[in-house]
Amino acid sequence: MASAVIYILYAGITNTFNTILWIAIGLILLEGVVLLINKWTCPLTPLAEKYTSNREPNFDIYLPKWLAKHNKTIFTSLFIIGLLLVIINLIRN
Repeated sequence: MASAVIYILYAGITNTFNTILWIAIGLILLEGVVLLINKWTCPLTPLAEKYTSNREPNFDIYLPKWLAKHNKTIFTSLFIIGLLLVIINLIRN
């Protein structure tokens, strides 16, 4: 999902429009709906919690602790910036 967000930002910066861009936007929007339904928690986190007592921010994700702690804020910001750039480029073309 991080790759999808980065690709959307890249596409917005480089004015790239292709199938991969639209799939990435769809996946991120779908992930947002899933998180919204699950009260902003990944639905797999409770499953992971059954197998460890570790509750560090990155216990269930392969990211550095600081990034895992703030991943929703960071990646949502990057997604919005990328999406705005895509929309601006669509309007200009």
